[in-house]
This record gives sequence, C-alpha cells and structure tokens, in this order.
Amino acid sequence: MLMNTFCHLPGIGEKTERKLWAAGVTSRDSSPHEALLWLPLSSEEWSRYMREWVHQYEQRNAAYFAENLPTNQRWRLYWDFRDECAFVDIETTGLPPWGDEITTIVLYDGRTLRHYVNGDNLDQFPKDVEAYPLLVTYNGKTFDIPFIERFFRIRLPQAHIDLRYPLRSLGLKGGLKGCERQLGISRPGLENVGGFDAVLLWQEYRTQKNIKALETLLAYNIQDTLALHALMVHTHNEKVKATPFAGSYSLPAPSLPASPFKADSETLERLCPQALTLGPFSLVPPGIVTNPRHGIRKTVTEAATGTLPVDPPAARASFHVASGGQQANANLGTDTASSTGTRT
Repeated sequence: MLMNTFCHLPGIGEKTERKLWAAGVTSRDSSPHEALLWLPLSSEEWSRYMREWVHQYEQRNAAYFAENLPTNQRWRLYWDFRDECAFVDIETTGLPPWGDEITTIVLYDGRTLRHYVNGDNLDQFPKDVEAYPLLVTYNGKTFDIPFIERFFRIRLPQAHIDLRYPLRSLGLKGGLKGCERQLGISRPGLENVGGFDAVLLWQEYRTQKNIKALETLLAYNIQDTLALHALMVHTHNEKVKATPFAGSYSLPAPSLPASPFKADSETLERLCPQALTLGPFSLVPPGIVTNPRHGIRKTVTEAATGTLPVDPPAARASFHVASGGQQANANLGTDTASSTGTRT
C-alpha cells in the first residue's frame, strides 16, 4: 500500500492524494505531469522525495513512514511490513504506577509465539522485540508501549499501529474484546475473563506457587495477542476498500496457532467465579473510569494502599459490574482501559 501512498509527503493530505489517484498518479513510479500545476511541490521536490521514499523503503525503515503518515493512515504500513511485524500485549500487577510491574508479555510475529514471565525470562523481551520494525497493539499508544519503556528503561523506536483508533473509525468499540465480539471472534474457556482476573491469577501464582494460575494467565495473554492479528487483517481489508487498490491488497484471514496453554476452570472458579458466569461483563473497581482498551486491566481498589486482596473472591464481591462486552473466532474478548491504564 505504501507504493500508492502520497499523504506522507509535505503539503499532501488525504484529499490531495485522492486527486492524484484520480489524475492517474497511482504509485511512486508515476509521473505527476499536469498534477504539478496544483501540487504544493515542485518537480525537483517531488523527485527528491521519491528518491528518499525508495531509500527508506529499501532500508526497511517503517518508522520513517510512520512518522510522516497521518496517524489515522498508519494502518497502511501493515501490507508492506507484515512479514516483519510483531503483535504485542502485556499484563501487569494492577498496582499504582509507582508499584506496578509487568507480569507477562506475549510477542507474536505471525509465525512464532513467544511468552515472557516476570521472574523467569522477562528480561529477554527487549532484545527479541528489536528484530521487528513494526509493532501492533490495542491501546498500546497509551498503555503497553509507554509501560514497557518505563519498566525496562528502554525506548521502542519502531513504527507502531494502535488498533484502537482505526477500529473505532470502522465502528468497532468496547475495547479489544468488544471488537472481537462484534466480529464473532471467540475465546473458549476465557470468554468472560478480564483484566482484574489477570491480576488475581498472577497474585495466586506468586503467593501460592499455583502453576495452573500462571498457565491460565498466559492463555489469556496469548488470546489477547492472537486477536490482534485477526483484527489487524480485518482493519487493513476494510480500510483498503476505501481506496482504488482494494483488489491488489486484500488479505486472507490469518491462520492462528493453538495456544500452548489452557485456562484451568477450577482455578478460575475458585479465584474468579464471576468470570465463568457473568457473560459479557467485566468487574470494575468502584470509582474507576473505564475507557475502551483491553478490558479493565490494572487498577484495583487495593491499589491505593499498594496491596491486593488476600481473599480474591471475597474482595471481588465489593466490586460493581460494568458492562463491557466480551467474547471473541480463531481462539481469540472485550476490554476497557481505566483512567490509570488498566485493561481487560
């Protein structure tokens, strides 16, 4: 799609780009001819920018195009960098910023599925993620990416597509799982598990050494990440329909791998019984403002004192139910981000 893109050039917006397409200037190899009469670029400037385009493309510098594309057009990066792209999703302890930590991360590049666990191999993530010039997240612009950078004290210079925004422009809202549900994506055994459940699962694993809790958490984290691939392809296909190039850039639905982990129903029933019975709802701590994201991820009432509930199910009883839709086709739920960065 970048071959046919001009809205990353100075003075050329989407409206002017469409005029170029209509005038027959449909790729970087096209000569602008008469279009130069109304373009805000001279012939020399046009040629210079095209040479720079070729150079950056040959260098596989996705960040160059991301920096120059309008934010709402960064979905265009996916076609050209889909074989060098990674889908990223994190889970955290759910405590305030000064005490919050990453618990697990999943990295998926369409071929290899990697997971990282705090206290085990989490420190390998920064090195592994360097290999990818393009990252895809849901609400990662405000949550995952800055959280990763702060936690590891690194900078992620890669191009980044945050699916929350293009999906919203397509009418898909309600957090990650809400978008999945609207597209018929399912996640068997994890349909109603949300961000606060992820916090409880981690706490159970760390305090009780319950490996089933960790496996359930990883199953949840993996499903969130696999969902990103399906949603990215859907976003690309829907967006490209609005261009003259739909026939050239349509992608098939991805074939997603099976998760190596399964949710343990006994652990969920004991720690998060509501997750097995609530249907399309998420439990949100009182007073927390939720925004579309991954669910309610991260903030809990106990965060104010830096503690987590000793008896998760009992503590859960004091929470109120907030609608948030859940469910998701290809083994993939609804989430919402809290004002402090939580998600489901």
